[in-house]
Parts: sequence; C-alpha cells; structure tokens
Amino acid sequence: MKTLQSLLVAVLLLLSFNAKADDMILNTDLNLFNPDVRKCLIESSKEDGWELKSVYLNTKNEIIMIFDRGDETKIYKSK
Repeated sequence: MKTLQSLLVAVLLLLSFNAKADDMILNTDLNLFNPDVRKCLIESSKEDGWELKSVYLNTKNEIIMIFDRGDETKIYKSK
C-alpha cells in the first residue's frame, strides 16, 4: 500500500512540474548583446506588466533575461 501511495505522489509531482513548463515562453529572436535592444525590451515589458526577475550569462555565453507576470514566465535568450 505504501508503494502505491509513493507512486501516486510521484505521478502528481511529475504532472505539476509539466503544468508549470507550459506557462513558460521562450524567445530567441533578439540580439540581447545590443544594449539598445535590452533597454527597449525592459521598457516595453514593464509597460505590459512584466517584471524583470533575472539577467545572466550562461555557459554558452548567451544572455538570458527572465520576466515574470503572475504565473507566467518569459525567457529571452540571445542569438
């Protein structure tokens, strides 16, 4: 019985992680190395109610910008 409960909990956790991934929007069409593009992206996103949560450079030297609004997440990755 305990194994069945553990299996049920694992399936529920897996489904909850999959539901969260559907709320994410990935955009790779912008040249985020251009400071003017970054500035316009931040300003226009702020006007639409998005909040900049994180900006970082990943191991592939790509700029990553993460915006949140409620339960939605937008991720912008440089070309």
